[in-house]
Amino acid sequence: MDPVSTATNIIENSNLLLAVIIPLFGSLVVMTLKNHPNLREFVSFSAAMLLLSLVLSFIPAIRAGQTLVYPIFQLLPGLSVTLRADAFSMIFAIVASSLWTIAVFYSMGYMRGSNEHAQTRFNACFALAIFGAIGVALSDNLFTMYLFYEIVSVCTYPLVAHHQDEEGYAGARKYIVYLTTTAKLFLLPAMILIYVMAGTLDFPHNIYTGIIPADAKDWIVVMLYVFCIFGFAKNGVMPFHHWLPGAMVAPTPVSALLHAVAVVKVGVFCTTRTMLYVFGLDTMNMLNLGIPTAYFVGFTIITASVIALTKDNLKARLAYSTVSQLSYIILGVALLTPHAIEGGLIHIVNHAFSKITLFFCAGAIYVAAHKKNISEMSGLGRTMPFTFGAFAVASLSMIGAPPVAGFVSKWYLLVGSMEAHQVGILLILIASTVLNVAYFAPVTYKAFFGKPPAGAAVGIREAPLSMLIPILIAVTVSVIIGIYPNFMMQFVKAVTG
Repeated sequence: MDPVSTATNIIENSNLLLAVIIPLFGSLVVMTLKNHPNLREFVSFSAAMLLLSLVLSFIPAIRAGQTLVYPIFQLLPGLSVTLRADAFSMIFAIVASSLWTIAVFYSMGYMRGSNEHAQTRFNACFALAIFGAIGVALSDNLFTMYLFYEIVSVCTYPLVAHHQDEEGYAGARKYIVYLTTTAKLFLLPAMILIYVMAGTLDFPHNIYTGIIPADAKDWIVVMLYVFCIFGFAKNGVMPFHHWLPGAMVAPTPVSALLHAVAVVKVGVFCTTRTMLYVFGLDTMNMLNLGIPTAYFVGFTIITASVIALTKDNLKARLAYSTVSQLSYIILGVALLTPHAIEGGLIHIVNHAFSKITLFFCAGAIYVAAHKKNISEMSGLGRTMPFTFGAFAVASLSMIGAPPVAGFVSKWYLLVGSMEAHQVGILLILIASTVLNVAYFAPVTYKAFFGKPPAGAAVGIREAPLSMLIPILIAVTVSVIIGIYPNFMMQFVKAVTG
């Protein structure tokens, strides 16, 4: 494929609004089908397929250098709710829409296999979360992105609190308090001040200029930048990361949604979109905002990896792995070199497919063997070879080993750190890779080579096909985009080009 051209044409396209409406309408229909579970799941899957088809239909225009827009309404001059599809949008929109199709299928097997209650509410909120995520991906300005960011927070609260017990409510309370408080305390004031200074919140069509006025006082710009980094707390940057492990009380499909698709990817997408399109490379270079940010999130990368080592609960270990891996994305963009930015942005894609595989596997292990702790999984790989085989391959992606997707991310980040002449960042990336091996390898080793207690594996077999097939699809995609990364890299390179 030819690289995507730099956007030169702005075309109004009402299909952008349709892309946002599909998951919203799907959610409303699902709510009416409480007594028809098969039809309910069919509607969810159909909505997911329609959304994916519509998002993919934008690709020819984006590759031709067009930017698709659709204004919904305007509040003030330079302040509107407007949708937009460009190369940057497509990175996240393709991930969110494609993984929704897989997650809907998987959720059906998990929720039925676990005899979970309130499955209608679960499916409806799941669709609403994707509604918010697609809205974020297709936002034309900071104001629109903020609105959909908050929608994701509110719509995923019932998912985290799904079990409706003391632990569930505590995790959900922490989740909503962290995310809404940081958005109101940091992001909202920053957005208002940026609008007052710049007279607009619309994203420019390149990553260099930003919208910050040239005569803005340096200390104010630095303050706004810090507020935006912390305001988008879904990015998992320490110290505002505690909501993420706390949300592990939710059912595994929710954990997969939180850690691979809707929530954390919304956080890093909003953070990097703001870094590149609100502040811009020129301002970040001039005020030396990039390298300090890279080292700051480098602390999150290492610390979260060390904490992951201490966790015996598989989902908890995966949660802290997510905290660490998210900061790769911000670190790459913060280095401000082409290869580093490309490595950060492509990790949005690569991490999503690999991490959703890992959480899917955790759910399959629980449904099939009722095991949550790694110490209890000795020998399970011999009775669940497909599940643990997929886990092993997805682990290699997180580690950054070829030929799985994560290798592409790590390669670009390592090259980018050398381009930026940052030996310290290079060492952080190498150290984190060693830590990745340290907390992922024991899971696979114990499963395939550990000796199970006598009679422990009796009656245990693979999870239902409705769970196993999505696992195998997701891990296969991780390998394919590791071997043939050009399809998604065309959008990434269009951003930096």
